[in-house]
Amino acid sequence: MISAVVETRTAAPSVPRVQIGQTTVDCRSFEDAENEIIAAVKRGGRSQYVVTPNAQGIVLAATEPRLRRLFADAAFVLPDGVSLLIGARILGKKFPERVPGVDMFQALCRRAAKEGLRVFLLGGLPGSAEKAVAKLQELNPGLIVAGVLCPPLGFEKDLNQVLEIRRQINAARPDLLFVAFGTPKQEYWMDENLPHLDVPMSMAVGGSFEMVGGIVPRAPKWVQSLGAEWLYRLSREPRRLWKRYLVGNTQFLSIVLRQRLTR
Repeated sequence: MISAVVETRTAAPSVPRVQIGQTTVDCRSFEDAENEIIAAVKRGGRSQYVVTPNAQGIVLAATEPRLRRLFADAAFVLPDGVSLLIGARILGKKFPERVPGVDMFQALCRRAAKEGLRVFLLGGLPGSAEKAVAKLQELNPGLIVAGVLCPPLGFEKDLNQVLEIRRQINAARPDLLFVAFGTPKQEYWMDENLPHLDVPMSMAVGGSFEMVGGIVPRAPKWVQSLGAEWLYRLSREPRRLWKRYLVGNTQFLSIVLRQRLTR
């Protein structure tokens, strides 16, 4: 592979987009996004990355210039949360559909298994990536897992560990790198490390390893179809998630309403 230079979104100016707060999000269907990501992986060349912001990401980007820049420079910015679909409608716009990061992670692994692409899982809770790999390989025989790595807490402050992680990833030669540190840590990690990695495509996937591995249960399909997955998660972990969903969603709505009034 060619030594990585991070690609920006200017490579695909024809993609319709919706601006929500300080973040511009792509209007791609799930299928189109999946196909275009795989096509970019096969083309190789310069390193690119995918982000899937939800309401929390939009709120953080409104006050954190670095995260805002990283969203702007991503090759694919896909609407993870139903809040973004609602926000777009308030602004008189429309996304084709929600593109959940965990579902895209699984879809890309399915395609990787079919097309002989190599995947690498980085981060998540201890043991979650291994559980996710076991489930993915059960569902997708032939999936090539080039590597799994769960760095210890605070690894990013240790230069030796940072360099060792880069070495292991480059030695594994993955086509797809999935980074699960949570927002904004995973985006900041990609910003600092992708220029040193020979990986065609990376994707920030948040808590996807835990969901796929069965550590954190997902809402039933009918709850997901109603756009109430956030409420299901809140009901299961109210102490940990109440601020993110109740306070965060209120902040998100405030951003959207101010934008609507300004327009």
